[in-house]
Amino acid sequence: MTATRLKPIAWAASLSILCVLWSTIAAATPQTSAPDSQAAADKSKSAKSESAAPSAQEIAAAKASHKVWVNLNTGIYHKRGRWYGKTKSGKFMTEDEAKKAGYKAAKRE
Repeated sequence: MTATRLKPIAWAASLSILCVLWSTIAAATPQTSAPDSQAAADKSKSAKSESAAPSAQEIAAAKASHKVWVNLNTGIYHKRGRWYGKTKSGKFMTEDEAKKAGYKAAKRE
């Protein structure tokens, strides 16, 4: 009867040893990213840099050249007002370019 009681204990001990070994090996193995995931990360970095918040000088220059601010998330462009150059994702372009790209003018400005 003692032999049957030792088997579950031996099984649990060997299982815990395997878990420790597996976690040690997994921690020691360097993680490499696949080329596809690296390309996706590069795209997201470039998209963030394109739509980074513009400086006050860039906003002033865009106003002087009569450009609109296009909110890329909503598809609405602003000629002036509180959202001009302030949304998280956007860019400056001429009003004609915005219309051709399918963006809509803001209704309340």
